Order: sequence, then structure tokens, then C-alpha cells
Amino acid sequence: MSLEGKTALVTGSTSGIGLGIAQSLAKAGADLILNGFGDASKVIADLQQFGGKIGHHPADVSDPAQIADMISYAEREFGGIDILVNNAGIQHVSSVEEFPVERWDAIIAINLSSVFHSTRLALPGMRKRGWGRIVNIASTHGLVGSVGKAAYVAAKHGVIGLTKVVALETATSNITCNAICPGWVLTPLVQKQIDQRISKGIDPYQAQHDLLAEKQPSLEFVTPPQLGELVVFLCSEAGSQIRGAAWNVDGGWLAQ
Repeated sequence: MSLEGKTALVTGSTSGIGLGIAQSLAKAGADLILNGFGDASKVIADLQQFGGKIGHHPADVSDPAQIADMISYAEREFGGIDILVNNAGIQHVSSVEEFPVERWDAIIAINLSSVFHSTRLALPGMRKRGWGRIVNIASTHGLVGSVGKAAYVAAKHGVIGLTKVVALETATSNITCNAICPGWVLTPLVQKQIDQRISKGIDPYQAQHDLLAEKQPSLEFVTPPQLGELVVFLCSEAGSQIRGAAWNVDGGWLAQ
């Protein structure tokens, strides 16, 4: 699958799942706009080996104005966005009664509202060019709940609902919109949960095993490259009639 001539924007792509997706898209020949905080120069240098044009925009996706500036940057510097991967996300674990209001607001803004704003701003250019792919990185928590994750679960359920609406509104076009629902991926967010177990005196290997055993029957983490290759597939002609799907990649989590 060649994505030469296409430009992809991946939010939250300087580490973790987003970086894995960015690498897969770059390998497939796409030009790439990274998004994330901090110095992205090393990531950019690594991705330039694949030959495409690489840019970076530091937008805080909790702010609609900064998202608009990022989309304008893409139009100005790359001629627009053909592939939008809404990946940026944060997490907080607490019971509903004790959930800090500011953490709820931040999670909804970054995990859900940013998906809406990026999509609404990218769609006109996709319609004008007659082609587009929108891939929203949801979660198994977009399909099932877990104790202590009220905001994250609510946001990810919302992402899947939004995915379906966008898929229906673009159904007669060459634009598709789908969600990918990963299970446990060893990202910094998940490592924090493992570290919490280790801090209680549990052996590191056992802490990781126990986390997986609670949800993921394969007892193996999903990897960012696996998710990246699925994104590339959804951008291919073979994925052109996959619309509004919530594709779980979860080691059997939802088969239980």
C-alpha cells in the first residue's frame, strides 16, 4: 500500500501509539504532520529516513483555537490533510464521587472534543479534494466500562458515537471514518498503572502479568506498530467500504 502524495496529521504523535501510527504512515510514503508538546526534532529526523515531508505543530488539542491554527498550518504548508488520525488522549483514575472536576473537563476536552474540532475543520478540505480517511483512536473502553475511569470511558464512548455520525454523513463520498479500539498497549499511561502496583510491593513482572490477566486473555500487549498497520489498511482501497466501524484490537478482551 502506497500513500505517496497523501498528507497525514496524527495528534499526540511524538510518543506511544501516535508515534507508532506516524511511523507506519511514513513507511507507506505519506507526508506527515506530527502533533505534541516538547522538542520533536529527534522524531522528525527518524521519520525523514522514509523520504516524505515531515512537519510538527505543537497545538494543545484541548484548545479549539490551537486546533484551528494546526489545520491552517496543514493547509498552508502541506496543501491540506488527507488522513486525520485523532489519537491524543489523557487518563485519570478515580471514583465518580471523588473525580476532580478539572480532570473530567480536561479528559473530555482532549479525548472527545478535540476529535470533533479536528474532524469538523479537516472535512471541508477532504470534500474539496474528493478523498479522505479519518481514524479515531478510541479504546476497548469505548465499548465497555471499567471502575474508576468515568471520564475516559464516557469520552471514548462518545468518540465511537461521533465516528458513526461522521461515517453516515460522508457515506456517499470517498471519505471514510472509523474507530480503532485498542486493549492494553504499553504506553506511558498504562505504565503508570503498572507502577502503582509495583509501589505496593508487587514484583514488576507480576504487576504487568496481573494487569493483563484482568482483561486481556492473550496476556500480551497490543503494540503501536500493529495499530499503525491497521491505520494504513483503513487508508487503502481495501478499506474503502469500512465505514463507522469500531475495530477492537484487544487480545480477546471483548470476546469474554
